[in-house]
Amino acid sequence: MRFAKVNNVTIHYGVAGNPSKHTIVFANALGTDFRIWQDVALDLVNDYRVVLYDKRGHGLSDVPEGPYTMDDHVDDLIALLEYLGIDRVILCGVSVGGMIAQRFAARMAERVQALVLCDTAQKIGTVEMWNERMQAISDNGLDGIADSVMERWFSAHFREHQIAQLRGYRNMFSHTSASGYLATCASIRDADLSETSARLKLPSLCICGEEDGATPPEVVESLALLIQGSWYERIASAGHLPSVEQPDNLARHIRKFLAAHDVA
Repeated sequence: MRFAKVNNVTIHYGVAGNPSKHTIVFANALGTDFRIWQDVALDLVNDYRVVLYDKRGHGLSDVPEGPYTMDDHVDDLIALLEYLGIDRVILCGVSVGGMIAQRFAARMAERVQALVLCDTAQKIGTVEMWNERMQAISDNGLDGIADSVMERWFSAHFREHQIAQLRGYRNMFSHTSASGYLATCASIRDADLSETSARLKLPSLCICGEEDGATPPEVVESLALLIQGSWYERIASAGHLPSVEQPDNLARHIRKFLAAHDVA
């Protein structure tokens, strides 16, 4: 395990691969930690340097007092990359991780070679939806919404046939810091990246699971239409976390996209 003190927050991270290769940074979803990317990272590590990290409020990173903003998360990532001495990166983010990637690129375009935006959007949900979810968590904790979250995260086939894995990811969600989760909910609720993401001009892959119940395909497609020249792909029989359900397939899409844009 590795830890860095950045922006007065201790961030848990991992680095693997050859420093002479292009660097892919993976940013994870709300209520998860960087283990959701481990199989994709293992697929890519021989050809890229891979950086994984737990955003503030999640995993083994600190849980500073909230609410957080999207720029708080971006500032942490900028500081972590400076700590690691990494200049230019490929950013791969899912859900809120994809929003962090978009906002990072809007602020630091010169440092981003390409974006892989998984199951995310320029704006996710409504203020009312997030306020209702936050109130439900305040009343009953994360365990009270865990089953409904699993239905949005995973395909029907995964939920039916991968019982042990489903339970493990439910545990990951339920063991997340409630205060960190709520503070990050506020960052999503208050973020609308429509204007800044529409100005992005860099290779971008917008990809999603066809059975995503959190950011459905039409929402991800709207992001692809917003970003000039982006690619849009769907993964059949996958939900909100293709990196868990179909890591080999997701890695194949990432490789194809990066090779087409000479970032391989």
